Amino acid sequence: MVAVLLPLASAQAEERGTVVLTTGTGEHAYTVEIAVSPAEKARGLMFRRSLPQDSGMIFLYDRPRVMSMWMRNTYIPLDMVFITEQGTVLRIEENTEPFSTDVIYSGGDAIAVLELNAGEAARIGLKPGDRVAFPGIGEAGSGAW
Repeated sequence: MVAVLLPLASAQAEERGTVVLTTGTGEHAYTVEIAVSPAEKARGLMFRRSLPQDSGMIFLYDRPRVMSMWMRNTYIPLDMVFITEQGTVLRIEENTEPFSTDVIYSGGDAIAVLELNAGEAARIGLKPGDRVAFPGIGEAGSGAW
């Protein structure tokens, strides 16, 4: 008999970092979990019952691509921010519906997706074209993940 150990569904991504969004209202910093491995990306924020204010999760990819996400097994309504390789906001899907299996598309090539608490994008005035600072994205690097 072979035992297989699987990560807990509510486990957090191992790495953390800081994302800074620059909008018309100034700079806004968020402590984020970094989803890099396929398992971390598949799990995302599933099964979480809350997300601290000024926190989120960033999903990083090695090359730009059209992205698709969903909210299956996700209890928390989220804002999904799709980010270009140049470090700008491509598209925002605000206030996603918990548990929905509807597919949410990036609307173009993206290198990352940032998930924040629902309403956060509106609160800070985030819009397409705004700057995103994070290592490996835009001026901070190029697809280092």
